[in-house]
Amino acid sequence: MTHSDTHVSHVDHAALGEVKEHPTWSTYWKVAVILTIITALEVWVYYIPSFVASHLFVPTLLILSALKFAIVVLFYMHLRYDHRLFRALFTGPLIIAMATIVSLLFLFGHLVIHAG
Repeated sequence: MTHSDTHVSHVDHAALGEVKEHPTWSTYWKVAVILTIITALEVWVYYIPSFVASHLFVPTLLILSALKFAIVVLFYMHLRYDHRLFRALFTGPLIIAMATIVSLLFLFGHLVIHAG
């Protein structure tokens, strides 16, 4: 590898945006604890009979699941440390898919939130 090859490689990284360092073991441990707490909260919500019968049950589980999904993708799939273009290519279609699913739930009456 010549000096010019090294320089081009460095320029390519600069063109892709800033390169962030990957997380340490400590970060992964903290993320795992947060995911465990969210999962325990989901299970706890499921076993409260009065909450299961309420209209907030499904939206609560959807929000908690989406939060866990986002954390897994950001940290374990390293999306947080990738270039902004890759984040946009992943999160754009994800937002469209989530909006479609929620719209279909409203359409078929499985996610009905009554005011008042």
